[in-house]
Amino acid sequence: MLSTNAPRAVPEGPLLPSTAIQQLGPALVVAPHPDDETLGCGGAIALLRKANIPVEVLVVSDGTRSHPGSRRWPAPALRKLREAETREALGVLGVESDCITFLGLPDGAVPFEMDLEAFAWAVQRCRRYLDELTIEVRAIVLPWRRDPHADHRAAWNLLYRASGGFRSFERRLEYPIWLWEQGGAQHLPQPWEVGSWRLDIAAVIERKLAAIAAHRSQTSDLIDDDPDGFRLTPETLAFFERPWECYLEAPCSLNAPH
Repeated sequence: MLSTNAPRAVPEGPLLPSTAIQQLGPALVVAPHPDDETLGCGGAIALLRKANIPVEVLVVSDGTRSHPGSRRWPAPALRKLREAETREALGVLGVESDCITFLGLPDGAVPFEMDLEAFAWAVQRCRRYLDELTIEVRAIVLPWRRDPHADHRAAWNLLYRASGGFRSFERRLEYPIWLWEQGGAQHLPQPWEVGSWRLDIAAVIERKLAAIAAHRSQTSDLIDDDPDGFRLTPETLAFFERPWECYLEAPCSLNAPH
């Protein structure tokens, strides 16, 4: 069910043709949890790979809090399961396994600056990851900076700090996840912060839907021994099953779409 605080009009912007995504060049996609990369930008990933443009994916948290009450799937087993699901989903989208990195930070506790030691370690780890990338990434694709989920905001902040304010990237795109369903006025983008546009993903929508389905622990009754466990509802999934994806782009980015 939609939150009563949910924004009635997340800015969506003009619909761009699928070929517009090729302007990004090699891209780094940052996912706060295993599945966010598929939900938020699975279509863009599929289109980039269809055009043979490299995509690297960084998954920040381990996703182990989705079913904390499951005895059959304790945290170590759930972590392995969610990593396997992510590899399968990204494989459907055309991303090779060696282009996927799992940072393994604790789900629900991706650190902010107030947790000094954990935050410093995480920033250092992200900085090392960026330094060790074997391709020259031109664009970074992140969760929306004020997404209602704290892990999403923390993931954005970590990459901002680790990259020195995104200065090494020509383009910075942000994708909403929980903004659609749980956002309030304080979470919405402001016109002076970002522009918004939509990407036509109709050509790869079936591939995206298959990739979403690969995240079985989040979309099915695969884990059925935790009555309070998380599951993506049909209402939530509907936001990500549309034949277009929404992106928010900072005006400082070069070569903004038009």
